[in-house]
Amino acid sequence: MDDPRIAVARAYLDALLSHDGNSVPLAPDAVRHEAGIKTGFSGNHLRRSLSGGPQFRLVRAIRDVEWSVDGDNVVAEYLLDAGLFGKNLMTVNVHETFRIPPDDLRIHRITAKIKPTRGNRL
Repeated sequence: MDDPRIAVARAYLDALLSHDGNSVPLAPDAVRHEAGIKTGFSGNHLRRSLSGGPQFRLVRAIRDVEWSVDGDNVVAEYLLDAGLFGKNLMTVNVHETFRIPPDDLRIHRITAKIKPTRGNRL
């Protein structure tokens, strides 16, 4: 897909791996929800979390990403490998919806649903 909003959402996924949130285009009032719980409170908070949050240090790989666009939403479905000390501990299925209006190429909201893959537990 050639929609420029996919590149915006991809920058977020790239930051999960690089631990550098500075290049992610986030609106100042951006929020993130995971499993119905607010986990990101502003664009700056999300950038700091991506850059130094211990929860993201566990991310080892993101693979099999499938993109779709529906209105203001860009959806990424992918597998995320998490682990410590060079060892993969689990793989989870992630369904992440990014609200990115076409007239403002910044992320305004992220809604994440994470489920263990078969054989893994959270």
